[in-house]
Amino acid sequence: MTWAGAPAAEIAAGVQSRTVSPLEVADEHLARIAALDPRINAFRIVRHEQVRHEARALATRGDLRDLPLAGVPVAVKDNLDLAGCVTGNGSRAARQTAADSDSELVGRLRAAGALLIGKTNVPELCQWPVTESAAHGVTRNPWHLAYTPGGSTGGGAAAVAAGMAALAIGSDGGGSIRIPSSCCGLVGLKPGDGVLPRPAELGSNWLGISTFGPLATTVSDAALLLAALAADDRYRAPAAPERPLRIGMTTRPPVLGASVDPQVRSAMLAAAEALREAGHTVTDAPPPWRPQDALGFLARYFAGVAEDTTNLSADLLEPLTRKVARAGRVLTRVRPVPDAPPARQAERFAAWFTEHDLLLTPTLATPPVPVGAFAGQGFLRTLRDVPRFIPFTPPFNTVRYPAISVPAGLSDTGLPIGVQLAAAPGGETTLLAVAAQLERIRPWRRHAPLDDAALR
Repeated sequence: MTWAGAPAAEIAAGVQSRTVSPLEVADEHLARIAALDPRINAFRIVRHEQVRHEARALATRGDLRDLPLAGVPVAVKDNLDLAGCVTGNGSRAARQTAADSDSELVGRLRAAGALLIGKTNVPELCQWPVTESAAHGVTRNPWHLAYTPGGSTGGGAAAVAAGMAALAIGSDGGGSIRIPSSCCGLVGLKPGDGVLPRPAELGSNWLGISTFGPLATTVSDAALLLAALAADDRYRAPAAPERPLRIGMTTRPPVLGASVDPQVRSAMLAAAEALREAGHTVTDAPPPWRPQDALGFLARYFAGVAEDTTNLSADLLEPLTRKVARAGRVLTRVRPVPDAPPARQAERFAAWFTEHDLLLTPTLATPPVPVGAFAGQGFLRTLRDVPRFIPFTPPFNTVRYPAISVPAGLSDTGLPIGVQLAAAPGGETTLLAVAAQLERIRPWRRHAPLDDAALR
């Protein structure tokens, strides 16, 4: 069996039963990285010798059956501390000394038996929906190298979509798990508030709107990783809903000037039909958002980026980052941004979810955009164009509700399209269960077709 590209659950089962050694799994993935990543640029650091050493040590343990991620290669986003590695966070201004210890979430991955194969590329300070930085270059979509894998967990998504890692851990402050999952044909879950600890080394985590979560090729693999990160087996094998769910759907963007591509709309309608086939009631519904909600998100985004630049040399930051940080500092001096979600928006969302169990939307307004689509734009034009690409993801960060992106088809150019499902707080298991129903009814290709055409 070829282990590079195998589902995480199958890898873990093979290692637990000693059908395959952790070193064999690691070596196959390292060989795949060597073959593919020079063209994709998903990884900033590949832990060649360290992960082989850790794989050998793992093989000697007598408790492999107790390790849910035994021998599973996991890619770590480069805003998390991984002992012995510099935390680059996509910036030339980052501290260039290696982390002394693991972030708490990385420690949970180690405790679950994962092989931490490397650190993945991000845009500067993880603030953009494309993975392009002056520090580490452009990360490309393995489905077609001329297009973005999304961001900010673009490196992790590209690594998983290319079979270079079985799983990736990402963060999501405005869609940064769901955006690249949609672009790369993956399952990506942003948990709600309190499911996972927020890394202390990341300060306020954009005033509490950013959280970490899994990217995977299957729903069961995403659930496996979430359970390990949360140290809670409730998420590992969510049961199907006990009753038909009330699912409201909309393609009405929360951002003025945004419009949904017809191909994206068609993919969402096909997903809605699959949910009806699964027994749920799916109806058009007025969404819980208002255009002015974007201001609450932007305030937290600006303030978060300003906080992230506090101890960094401005001369080493990208020009656009300096402008965003400056806007954040001005904003917080004029009017401090509260940590809590905006009260009126929170009330609207809570009321909407008393009448509906889930909300179905596109994940993105369009299929993946070409590499460089936002490059060289000024501050105001970027703030106009970026929200029109990702209008549907930020609202669930602002109110801190769980949301998942699930593959829903391919565009005319063969690029993935995702749909988003969101739930009220505590709805992670429901999201995973319904996503598993979609996967059963409308299965998707787990990896990019890595032929000469895709990698040209």
